[in-house]
Amino acid sequence: MKLNLLMFFLLISVSGFAQNKPIAAKKLVVVNAYTQYQASIKSNPNNELVEIKKAIPNIALDIRYATKNNFMQQVMYKQARAFARKPVVAALKKIQKELNKKGYGLKIFDGYRPYAITVEFYKKASDKNFVANPAKGSKHNRGCAVDLTLINLKTGKELVMPTPYDSFSAAAAAKYENVSAEAKKNRDFLISIMAKYGMNVLENEWWHYDFSDWRSYDLMDIPFEKL
Repeated sequence: MKLNLLMFFLLISVSGFAQNKPIAAKKLVVVNAYTQYQASIKSNPNNELVEIKKAIPNIALDIRYATKNNFMQQVMYKQARAFARKPVVAALKKIQKELNKKGYGLKIFDGYRPYAITVEFYKKASDKNFVANPAKGSKHNRGCAVDLTLINLKTGKELVMPTPYDSFSAAAAAKYENVSAEAKKNRDFLISIMAKYGMNVLENEWWHYDFSDWRSYDLMDIPFEKL
């Protein structure tokens, strides 16, 4: 009887230890070798990071992180280029085609973002709610997010929106109500047409859109110069 009780308390003790033992954090996997990236394309062509401007020639670009005109106030990209995974660019092509029929077009601010840049953003951002935590990585790092706005196709001018790009204000939120009727109409139109093709707005940034299947893609740290 005493032996059975001893065994019982021993099992309880071991069980308690196992429950209290800290769970090892899952190691973040980031593809940073170009050969590894090439191999991923061979296994699945959708992994390709396609240059948006080459795939959609009449799309407008304003790659802010290749200039000092951004919240970091410094040049972050060596080249003013924008990339996204193959299915994302296919969706953008359909969106651009539909917009063109209405006299509008897309202007891209950012697409795929190398992981190292996300680390720099997080270090220097005054408001961490507007930048991705490197501990998890960004959908931009997966090539599955784009920052963009609408332009008038004839004039090339941006349509009125609630805030400028990369604003850290409350009005940047996708459902913020206290904005002009024109800004709300344009923002909601952009959100709806993007959602129609599987690109969903980020809650606190009206300009940021995530591809619905982003979980299927690895975090990347391949610089533009190698793509």
